[in-house]
Amino acid sequence: MNNIKTTEGQLPDAQGRFGIVAARFNKMVAERLLDGAVGVLRQHGIADENLHIVWVPGAFEIPLAVRQLAAGGSVDAVVALGCIIRGATPHFDYVAGTCSDALGRLQTEYGIPVGFGVLTVEHLEQALERAGSKPGNKGADAALAALEMASLVRQLS
Repeated sequence: MNNIKTTEGQLPDAQGRFGIVAARFNKMVAERLLDGAVGVLRQHGIADENLHIVWVPGAFEIPLAVRQLAAGGSVDAVVALGCIIRGATPHFDYVAGTCSDALGRLQTEYGIPVGFGVLTVEHLEQALERAGSKPGNKGADAALAALEMASLVRQLS
């Protein structure tokens, strides 16, 4: 394997412009995810003037805002943040499935990384745990993935 070329994203190579699309529905959770994402981007040297935060009504609307950012060419990567809590109806399945499928398609269609920080949980307690308590902050994790993938895309271009 010594002769096989290997490429992977490098966090010390962090640079670029980043969009963050956050859903206001379950805003208490989204704000914590946003804090985690912005904190990681700043920690890796991304200046505030290279961040663009876009708030949308809910998770269903996240893909359209991500598409607009990607199509406009103003960002090198996007971090998608939101929280979908299962209820008593199948609404959860439709919103969660539509959001994740659309974000995956946008990533390949526009060739820009989309860090996936949209929580799909059973109840608010799980959401709060994933937005900054013991298991960490999934907004921060999504931002790290976006940083690494932005680096990888630059290397492969």
